[in-house]
Amino acid sequence: MNKKTIRDIDVAGKRVLVRVDFNVPLDAEQHITDDTRIRAALPTIEYLLDHGAAVILMSHLGRPKGKAVETMRLTPVAQRLSELLHKPVQMAPDCIGPEVEALARNLQPGQVLLLENLRFHDEEEKNDPAFARQLASLGDIYVNDAFGTAHRAHASTEGVTHYLPGVAGFLMEKEINFLGGALENPRRPFAAIVGGAKVSDKIAVLERLISMVDMLLIGGGMANTFLKAEGDRFAADANHTVVAVSEVPKGWRIMDIGPETITAFRKALEGAETIVFNGTLGVAEMPAFARGTDAIIEILAERTKAGATTIIGGGDSAAAVEQAGAAEKMSHVSTGGGASLEFLEGRVLPGVAALQDK
Repeated sequence: MNKKTIRDIDVAGKRVLVRVDFNVPLDAEQHITDDTRIRAALPTIEYLLDHGAAVILMSHLGRPKGKAVETMRLTPVAQRLSELLHKPVQMAPDCIGPEVEALARNLQPGQVLLLENLRFHDEEEKNDPAFARQLASLGDIYVNDAFGTAHRAHASTEGVTHYLPGVAGFLMEKEINFLGGALENPRRPFAAIVGGAKVSDKIAVLERLISMVDMLLIGGGMANTFLKAEGDRFAADANHTVVAVSEVPKGWRIMDIGPETITAFRKALEGAETIVFNGTLGVAEMPAFARGTDAIIEILAERTKAGATTIIGGGDSAAAVEQAGAAEKMSHVSTGGGASLEFLEGRVLPGVAALQDK
């Protein structure tokens, strides 16, 4: 990676403003149901604290559309982060304003302050310069460790870099190195498995990958484009059966890859040294149609154990891997859904481009 990271700067005694991705799922009681994104930011936060920085964290959560929403406050995140760091995490009442400025100004090395949800202000997504300047005024150095939002030119990902020197955190560095390495210098044979329901989202990825990979395996919505599904509906308790593609009965839809496809995919992936997996291969949120995705995850875990590099491209495929308890069995599980997709397409990510070059 040709961008500076926190290793390249002196953070001792500095207030470091860190953009993290703490957009975590919450249940009805405001309990975090998956803290993966919080854990993913720990290496950067702990490094900064260990090197004498005062750490100011900022993130969005959900889509509050520019106004304060009680169920989208970051208080549960502050509590969970405090448990993981084994130290207090101060919770700011907002992300800008005199009170927040005072909290940031008085923050001492080794202390952590979490700002309130950035998207309580619509200026965040508009990349408003005045809002970005207010955020930047809280710190001496800016660190972007939120790969999941790097494809957005928002005030906290791009705007602040006009007022503060910006570098990458460890998670950002890891994401770019894994995804970039897979595309620029993959160990071959190089295979890509592409699924998911949003066919239109994947066309650019397919166009780019087809000239780079040695094999391209298609499932999910990609493989269903030849079917006329207009007006069809399906449900978790629907009747289901397994048939060959040529034998799909009238009125039925293909919802998952079947055993023959799983066998064919297993054989195709036997010698692959680099594998990128993006998008589930069936309607994986319904257990009856998750078997294909689960089988591929198992195959990828086997390939990782055999020495292959396996990269899960964020979004639904990452969620499926986490659900299967197989995240530790993969080389890398991306934290970015849309960001990883745009990176695979070869697009420039504004949040990365804004950081200082080495």
